Amino acid sequence: MADAAVPGSPGKIVKYLVCGCGSTGYNVVEELLKETDSILILDRDEKRVEDLRDQKYDAIVRDMKEPNAFDDLPVPEVIFVLSNDKDANLSAVRTTKAKYPLAHVIARAPDPVGKDMLENAGADVVLYPQEVIAKTAVHHIRRLAASRIARRLSALLGSWEGTLGIVAHTNPDPDSVSSAMALAAIAHDASGGKLISRILYDGNIGHQENRAFVNLLDIKMEKITPEILAACDHLALVDSTAPGSNNALGKEARVNVIIDHHKNGTHDTTKVEFVDIRPGMGATASILTQYLQELDLPVNTKVATALLYGIRADTRDFRRNITPQDLNYAAFLLPLTDRDILDKIMSPSVSQETLDVLGNAIRNREVVSGYLFTNVGYLRNRDAVPQAADILISLEGVNTAIVYGVTDTNIVFSARNRDIRIHIGKVLEEAFTGIGEAGGHANMAAATIPLTYFSMVKEKEELLDLIIDPILKKVRRIVGLENEAKHEV
Repeated sequence: MADAAVPGSPGKIVKYLVCGCGSTGYNVVEELLKETDSILILDRDEKRVEDLRDQKYDAIVRDMKEPNAFDDLPVPEVIFVLSNDKDANLSAVRTTKAKYPLAHVIARAPDPVGKDMLENAGADVVLYPQEVIAKTAVHHIRRLAASRIARRLSALLGSWEGTLGIVAHTNPDPDSVSSAMALAAIAHDASGGKLISRILYDGNIGHQENRAFVNLLDIKMEKITPEILAACDHLALVDSTAPGSNNALGKEARVNVIIDHHKNGTHDTTKVEFVDIRPGMGATASILTQYLQELDLPVNTKVATALLYGIRADTRDFRRNITPQDLNYAAFLLPLTDRDILDKIMSPSVSQETLDVLGNAIRNREVVSGYLFTNVGYLRNRDAVPQAADILISLEGVNTAIVYGVTDTNIVFSARNRDIRIHIGKVLEEAFTGIGEAGGHANMAAATIPLTYFSMVKEKEELLDLIIDPILKKVRRIVGLENEAKHEV
């Protein structure tokens, strides 16, 4: 068939140029028509072009391998190269990138090798259909799994009556508290108000931002007591992997729900009715936000503000352990939040004790080959320890900062790391095996040694000096610092 007149003329603009109109190209054209009819189709099959014209499409016969295939055409904004001929697609990408440098080129790769070749030729986006199908299938499976998990939790909570004790972790942070708030909202909806939730914690809320968070949002929390636990018909853990792990419950406590984003370790959760532990997520608040989305529940301003701040705090302003999912959930929550309260939470006053602890951390620092160790001594507000670690890791020449101090009940450690060669969470896990609790991520971790047998000792700082040396020696041995000399930074 002789080539028909080209729709438009050189210098004119067409929105989309579709090169190759087999089954893939035809479906793309059908989708594009929902937006515009400014579409020009090229195909080397004369019969196919004739059929397209019969359907009132603008189509012409051109062989993409020919050097003049794109002569005398309108200028396209976007070019789709979608034939099943690898060589034709490669030729079309090279020609169109040279001829239309401002146009976006989306190309189809018939095989993995062709994908690399098309990318090297300059295609802006390369689609390998089998890969697209695989990713789409996995995405839908994950969405279905997430929906199923959320519905299962809702059904379980809806089958209960009485009191649900939601246990936040020791010295709860915004991630733990906001997750508890969201779980309480889900429980209330699922049970029709028959299940009453009580948010429980032990320890202290010492960090000034965390105190501002709880006070400004008027979050109702209760200190755990044996009487309160006895009044709870069901127990849920948020931001903790198991009873007795960074929470006030005994290791044998009967827990019905566990939701967390930390690694489970060796804890047995087979007898727990609902377990959702996802170490890949940046925050437990992200998991609870997903539940709210999947269950299509209305999110009130207080819960939305708390969850957004929980995600922000646990990911260090979206800079640490962040995933695309965390960002999606934060974007979902943002328009539902109270911006004024968020601003106030993030601008709290600093207590005198926190300032003193930061001063001690700076003054007592020792650095060994990029590893900083510092003793802040006795303190009441244990949240000042991670604050000090956050500041000291930014010092020039420091790749890992380990800050430690002693409270009335524990020796506490906080570590920050930017050395890609080590996983600081695993380092502390190994160093504290059998003598305390430890764990965390590659770039941040914490550890606690209970002073069960020393709680009556008055001179806490002397006790710290007595206990700390063998622990630090073990840490230095694990990271290979046994024979390194100290120096100041």
